[in-house]
Amino acid sequence: MIEELTRNAVDVLPAGGLEEKLKLGRPLRVKLGIDVTAPNVTLGNGVPLQRMRAFQDEGHLGVLIVGDYTTRIGDPSGRSAERPILSEKEIDRNAKRFVDQASTIIDRERTEIRFNSEWLAPLDFAEILRLTRTATVARLLERDDFAKRMTANAPISVSELLYPLMQAYDSVAIGADVELGGTDQLYNILMGREVMTAYGLEPQVALTVRYLDSWDGAGMSASRGNYIGLREEPEQQFGKAMRIPDSLLQQWYDLVLEESVPVGEPMAAKLALARRIVMRSHGVEAADRAEAHFTRVVREGGAPDEISETSLPEGDPVHLPAALAAAFGVSTSEARRLIAQGGVKLDGEVVRELDVPRTTLRHATVQAGKRRFTRFRETP
Repeated sequence: MIEELTRNAVDVLPAGGLEEKLKLGRPLRVKLGIDVTAPNVTLGNGVPLQRMRAFQDEGHLGVLIVGDYTTRIGDPSGRSAERPILSEKEIDRNAKRFVDQASTIIDRERTEIRFNSEWLAPLDFAEILRLTRTATVARLLERDDFAKRMTANAPISVSELLYPLMQAYDSVAIGADVELGGTDQLYNILMGREVMTAYGLEPQVALTVRYLDSWDGAGMSASRGNYIGLREEPEQQFGKAMRIPDSLLQQWYDLVLEESVPVGEPMAAKLALARRIVMRSHGVEAADRAEAHFTRVVREGGAPDEISETSLPEGDPVHLPAALAAAFGVSTSEARRLIAQGGVKLDGEVVRELDVPRTTLRHATVQAGKRRFTRFRETP
């Protein structure tokens, strides 16, 4: 059982601590805090969520802490500069979307959803001072990101110093037995142990997992744009999953599917992986459609069954780079390069002209690159 709970774990601290917690003979409160600076839950975010689900399947309670209050400060983990502050409206919107998307993985029946503004907002100044006495400035500055910023003479705000203490107080407020997180959260989770002890509570166990590397070799992140969203459209999920290099297949099977790569050709393994990702989010029929779409559009170079429509810009002839920029959200210079490279087709024929007669574009199916399609129409 403990092997399943700790699958893909990097840190389980202290040694033997989880075994002692399991001997308590009651459902453990397993905490996972989320920073809602981004609206989408990525496949990478799903790795710690899968550990929460493993605990839930063993009868334990997942406690998902929506950091609506701490998001107003911004988690400095891994940051070389202070994060921008979001509006309350943005935070509330992102929080609702995160909880909805996380339900793709976690068991909502065994999940307690808490917003940390519930206990952090009412703290008066005396209680905040009590919290600050649980750690020294030297201890707070041990964080790698703070140390690097001090070396570079980059500013560190007092609010950022308070962040790990506030996150630690979340564990006090909900009585956490275990806290989950990525490896970059280890400092914050261990701070939770210290603060819980200072408040007279049994400290939580720290369990961290590694993050998923994306197709570009960097950690998957909504801020980098190199992510697959758990509620992204099936065709997008499938196509993005097929972009991962063969060298990352084992990591994705380990972290996403929690199994070994099947023996055989990497392409077959990649197709199976992409199908499983879509099936988890959208079901079998959506996976069938996504695979058929990928085969037709990417592997065979055909057009998808459903194509969005874009209004033709004014003028005759129409300046094609500008029309492509409006249709696909690319720059006009990028559109020109694509045309010059033979990457733009009208009704299946390569077009190299920059200015195209309006009648040629009207109702034409336009393909830019392998996967972007639209059909031009006149504005009503």
